[in-house]
Amino acid sequence: MDDRTSAEPRGVTTHARNGPDRPAIIVGDVIHTYGELHDRASRLASVLADRGAGPGRPVATVLPNGAEQFEVATAAAMLDAPFLPVNWHLKAGELAYIFTDADVAVVVGHTEFEDALNGAMAERGLPLLLVGGDYEPAVAAAAPLPDADSGSGPGLIFYTSGTTARPKGVVHGAIANATDRRRGTEGQVALWGWTPDDVYVMSGPSYHAAHCGWALCALYIGAATVITDHFEARSWLAEVSRTRGTRSFMVPAHFIRILEIPEEERAAIDLSSFKLIVHAAAPCPVVVKARMMEAFPDTEIHELYGASEGGATKISPEEWRTHPGSVGRPWPGVEIRILGEDGSAKATGETGLVYIRPAGGVRFSYRNDDAATAGAWRDDAFTVGDIGHLDEDGYLTITDRVSDMVLWGGVNIAPREIEEALYEHPDVVDCAVFGIPDERDGERLKAMVQLRRNVEVGELEAHVRERLAGYKVPRVWEVVDELPRDQNGKVLKRLLRQAHRPESGAALSP
Repeated sequence: MDDRTSAEPRGVTTHARNGPDRPAIIVGDVIHTYGELHDRASRLASVLADRGAGPGRPVATVLPNGAEQFEVATAAAMLDAPFLPVNWHLKAGELAYIFTDADVAVVVGHTEFEDALNGAMAERGLPLLLVGGDYEPAVAAAAPLPDADSGSGPGLIFYTSGTTARPKGVVHGAIANATDRRRGTEGQVALWGWTPDDVYVMSGPSYHAAHCGWALCALYIGAATVITDHFEARSWLAEVSRTRGTRSFMVPAHFIRILEIPEEERAAIDLSSFKLIVHAAAPCPVVVKARMMEAFPDTEIHELYGASEGGATKISPEEWRTHPGSVGRPWPGVEIRILGEDGSAKATGETGLVYIRPAGGVRFSYRNDDAATAGAWRDDAFTVGDIGHLDEDGYLTITDRVSDMVLWGGVNIAPREIEEALYEHPDVVDCAVFGIPDERDGERLKAMVQLRRNVEVGELEAHVRERLAGYKVPRVWEVVDELPRDQNGKVLKRLLRQAHRPESGAALSP
């Protein structure tokens, strides 16, 4: 990484000192300046410290999109406490598992999710602050933390759905090292050309690693972040125009929704300020990306490949035109290896497991899961189970994945977790949950179930919804006499997914 950009300190504290009136967070018509953000975060830091947050003791949030998410993140940075944004769709049991696994010190939630939070707290007693409840009075009454300094921002923990029934906490080696965190953020600043004049318009939930990470990068460099409560294509484009947005992080599902707006309607919106879109999180159909590039001729549309575990490659629009379907070449300092199951290197053009050697040798681990950590790493490189190949120019193409992970609108969903919930139903004998193609969302969940007696699909849906977040409820159901299994008894999900591809002629609707 080029360290030339890291000579001067950056971060919320620096910007609050040098430009307190600069916009930091924009929510609707409300502008939160760097001075206001720093003041509120320093008061909040005192509140969180009194409740046990500090080095090695994470602060978790269960919050909708809003300025409070980044007040908490900045306060956590001031305490050198890890920051753990949690998906607010999760139910009480799911939340309790994450809070326990991460050894969370304090939770900041929202009254909108109070029932689930209270249920989680019943399983694990933790201090809880509620936005819409005692949060604001506590911040107003607190004295600022003495000598509060946000530094380069908080150390992040994200929980990602794996192939098992439980999510895994991704803990990066740099989390406890401020120097490494700063170096990593400076690398992102250089990689994507961030400037203090940028206006980042958020397109997704602030608990998501990419959307949260980009907002924190904006705060680090002194740019403004525009937060919308949810993504709706017309209102989002209008917000880009209103705030003179310059960049965003998106997923292919966003492209599809934008392209559904008639061309003449899109053309009437002033998007001349919008210069950069970076997309990732799910495969983007070539035709969709080509149409998006035509619709936004003055906006550079880059793609990256990576995961919560670490970033890997990027591809510019110019490169993509000559390598359509590729996810690009490695980031500076990163190496991509294509290996066979035995660890042997594959030749150019040959398909194998994609392994990523991170820049600077910074490793991650899965919290409290040594087996999963060991399974991800081979020597100094890791894999998240994707399959692909490198061409003669060093460009990576992803062709498949080993895991059963379903990518719904850029969100990872672990089928095993849903299967475990279904098996709790007394009339479910056997089941398999997997992803099937969906034109708008990439994939959607299908459940194939073997039953002891006739059960309405609505009952099965309600059963899953009681136990898991709503987005994990299968949208398509099929009752079968038995499921295909190999000689070892494992469900042949690859065959099930293949049977539902459009070219197979199988129906995609219930």
